[in-house]
Amino acid sequence: MLLRSFRFAALLLVLTGVAMPGATAAFDHSYSDYAQLLARHVDGSRVSYAALKADRGALDRVAAQFDAPDAQGEGGWTREQRMAFWINAYNAFTLRAIVDAYPIQSRWFTRQPRNSIRQIPDAWTSRRWRAAGRAVSLDDIEHRVLRPVFKDARVHFAVNCASRSCPPLAAEPFRADTLSAQLDAAARHYLASREGLRLDGNTLRVSSLFKWYGEDFVAEYSPIVPGTRPHVERAILGTIVRYGPPDAAVRARNGGPEIAFLDYDWSLNETEPQ
Repeated sequence: MLLRSFRFAALLLVLTGVAMPGATAAFDHSYSDYAQLLARHVDGSRVSYAALKADRGALDRVAAQFDAPDAQGEGGWTREQRMAFWINAYNAFTLRAIVDAYPIQSRWFTRQPRNSIRQIPDAWTSRRWRAAGRAVSLDDIEHRVLRPVFKDARVHFAVNCASRSCPPLAAEPFRADTLSAQLDAAARHYLASREGLRLDGNTLRVSSLFKWYGEDFVAEYSPIVPGTRPHVERAILGTIVRYGPPDAAVRARNGGPEIAFLDYDWSLNETEPQ
């Protein structure tokens, strides 16, 4: 009798769309729909936002998929599955934020580029998205999940802020089985670009990401370059030794170059400015 009652209750919950406690919808860790979306609209380091807006239905479906697992289900995944999930969620929700406002209308008085995510009010803080059974902002994902939970500074080369100086949006999703290799490739790609690193005589000019988040690199990368320089500087040099182009890596390894920070271009990373 009890078994029959339980089965009836389960059937009723399914028919009414209410999940049973602990139930988790199957999740596609290959991110096949997201992969197809990226393939259509990412070209090198730029995104075709006009075409992406016309493809809004597909983008909405991709964004909705991040709320398929509940918090309990997501918490039971492997570390690599969880990290890939939150990186992809951040990047997909950033695309949604841009498309929601595109073409971006700038404010009259601004020191920021007129076609910039920074023209979208509260893009990182108040706008909420559904992921793993809860409402999160972009800042929640980056500063309350990715950075403190996984403690892997390479995430800064993976999340995309829709700006020209930002590490580019990867043309394919991050996946658990290839995550470390993808993060390494993202780091090398960014430090090989003029937005990430420039060698200027005896000065290494690096992205302002290192100024804002340098502490995140200390534990892993400062031991690579021993010496008495401040630990954040040694961490920056160590990161360049590990992932930078050969000429810059050689300079960084001896610990001597000056470090300067590049200006950050917040202009939208779009393929065809409107």
